[in-house]
Amino acid sequence: MDHLSSNSAGAWAKRYYLASREFMEATLRPYELGSTQWYVLWALVNHGPLEQRTFLDLLEVERPTLSEIVRALVSKGLIEQTATENDQRQRLLTITDAGRQLWKLLPDPLDRIVKAGFEGVLEADLGTVVRVLQGATERLNQLTEGMKK
Repeated sequence: MDHLSSNSAGAWAKRYYLASREFMEATLRPYELGSTQWYVLWALVNHGPLEQRTFLDLLEVERPTLSEIVRALVSKGLIEQTATENDQRQRLLTITDAGRQLWKLLPDPLDRIVKAGFEGVLEADLGTVVRVLQGATERLNQLTEGMKK
């Protein structure tokens, strides 16, 4: 069976993911940011400063990928990377004044995705979508954890 052309919930979840990802990239492109860079800025604005290693699990990326993301944001002057007080090997990420200024200009791509994608959808229907996807995600995560043991 061709899973991408099927009319299954899984196929539509995948299509929605791909469409929302492309929409987010298009929203951020004029600001020369990628979606993962946006997430780093979001976390630093809302919860920072943070140790760099915090982002490995948060973003679900490998260490070399995270290093590239951080390097790009540092070179743009949007974040600063310093050694932590307790351990000079660990890096602390902090948003810069330039990063805060850019953040104030950025549209919220997640808010725009929800508004554009679910315009006209009844709250009750949206609640059903959230419950179904949440339950499916939790079951798959539990199964995956069991397979790792």
